[in-house]
Amino acid sequence: MISVFDQTKLQGLLKDFYQLSRIRITVFDEDRNELCSYPEDIPVFCQIIRSCEAGERACVRCDKAACERAARERKTQIYRCHAGLTKAVTPLIVHDVLVGYLLFGHVYAYPDRESGWAEIRRCCEGLPLDLEALQQASRERPRLEPEYVRSATQILLAVASYLVMERMATLQSDHLAVQIDEYLSAHFTERVRAADLCRRFQIGKTQLYQIAKQLYGCGISEHVRALRVKLAKELLEERPELSLAEIAVQCGYHDYNYFIHVFTQAVGTPPGAFRRGK
Repeated sequence: MISVFDQTKLQGLLKDFYQLSRIRITVFDEDRNELCSYPEDIPVFCQIIRSCEAGERACVRCDKAACERAARERKTQIYRCHAGLTKAVTPLIVHDVLVGYLLFGHVYAYPDRESGWAEIRRCCEGLPLDLEALQQASRERPRLEPEYVRSATQILLAVASYLVMERMATLQSDHLAVQIDEYLSAHFTERVRAADLCRRFQIGKTQLYQIAKQLYGCGISEHVRALRVKLAKELLEERPELSLAEIAVQCGYHDYNYFIHVFTQAVGTPPGAFRRGK
């Protein structure tokens, strides 16, 4: 684990969220290992789903896919799980490093009980479950309006920000992943090659790829490109005296046309138009 979590403070924060929203909330580390949750026990509905091996596997796959999207896009994902309930997951970022996930779930967000059960039954067909018990468990889930779920998601984001701000999650400075991230943050405008990083940190390419995936949800070159585009946007907004060619060089691009191509592809508009729009 590349970070240290203050479990006592976390537990209090999760309890506050639950008392406000009545939605179960969980903290995972960067490898999606559960660290703490409130309440501790999952709902009866989910216990029934996970009582069979196929249901358990589907739960793991579903949450893994959502976490990977959240890590890759660096933003909250609201999704309907494989069994028909609504969940939301947001990445926990400390100094631009992915250290974990904050997830709430098991939300019954349907307009009425009949349509909700019809969808849940469709989602769960093929699983060897007691459907009568599952239907009863679904009736016990509080029915929440979509607007309520969206509001709870905004509070989830605030909780994630507060968690980081209050240092409930801190990086382990001696961890290899943190050292690699610090190096990239200091040298991203230079030529950064995977082979050079492997030599510097005495690791193989496979391990480097795994670390990059863990940290950023993407490869090293994609992360470096994202850092360069972020710097370019800042310079375009804050340094009007710089020409586009000068900004390209400061961001590590000595080919002006390639800089235009990369920026346009990432932002959706050329740097000149981006500057004028600001």
